[in-house]
Amino acid sequence: MSPARRAGARERARTGPSAWLAAPALAFFAVFALIPLVGVVALSFTSWDGLGTPSWIGADNWGRILSDPTTQRAFGLTLILTAASWLVQFPVSLLLGVFMAGQERYRAVLSVLYFLPLLFSAAAIGIAYKALLDPNFGLGRAFGLDWLNQDWLGNPALAMPTLLFVVSWSFIPFHSLLYQGAVRQIPVQMYEAARIDGAGRVTSFLHITLPQVRNTIITSSTLMIVGSLTYFDLIFVMTGGGPGDATRILPLDMYLRGFRSYDMGGASVVGVLLVVVGLTVSLALNRLGGGANAASRLEGA
Repeated sequence: MSPARRAGARERARTGPSAWLAAPALAFFAVFALIPLVGVVALSFTSWDGLGTPSWIGADNWGRILSDPTTQRAFGLTLILTAASWLVQFPVSLLLGVFMAGQERYRAVLSVLYFLPLLFSAAAIGIAYKALLDPNFGLGRAFGLDWLNQDWLGNPALAMPTLLFVVSWSFIPFHSLLYQGAVRQIPVQMYEAARIDGAGRVTSFLHITLPQVRNTIITSSTLMIVGSLTYFDLIFVMTGGGPGDATRILPLDMYLRGFRSYDMGGASVVGVLLVVVGLTVSLALNRLGGGANAASRLEGA
């Protein structure tokens, strides 16, 4: 090989693969994400019922939607569901992931049971739970359990906690799988050294497991929070936003405005709000996790 070619090979090794290799993925992202997003932003400044020709009305939609009590309530419910979902899913999925990372055979059997919710679609889960919680012929009536025989989805005080339980039941297995994989990558020598120093399980969990899975916590939390901002199908099947507006979160508000009230401009405003909030949260968590340049915390990496 000539000196010039050797120099070129060394330069490629330093700089990594050519940026052109990302061109197909970037083109796909632009066609199916960026261009539709630009269209939604433009549509938010128009008046359109979905059938005729959109007419430009400037920022009227934004003032109308941002001052609408229904949207304000939907925004508050979305924040409550997002925070509560993270507070429930994070500790449960972390502890389940640590438990399933063990090598005992019975843990593998239980892991299969824990992962069963991942096999069902959100619509199927919503229909099943709606039937199970029905006060007329659900579990409460079948087993004669008075405390379970309540109008879980028809009572405004119970509807949101019930949805929180179903949502957590549906998504905890996925995040448990993430934590299981992360814990299994932790070198066992670290735990052996801790045991020699007299550390117990709780101490090892706090001072070894948690720091080692920090990046996984950031990734999982991002998926939990951003995913909570886009819950639609399960809540739509179970409550449709009711009773009243008790479970009308922003994605449902966007759908109801656009496809039932034929207010595509107002629905586009809500869609843009969801994108802005989701991007803000993602960037904040990415900054908290150290971004793409965060060094691996695994030993020897």
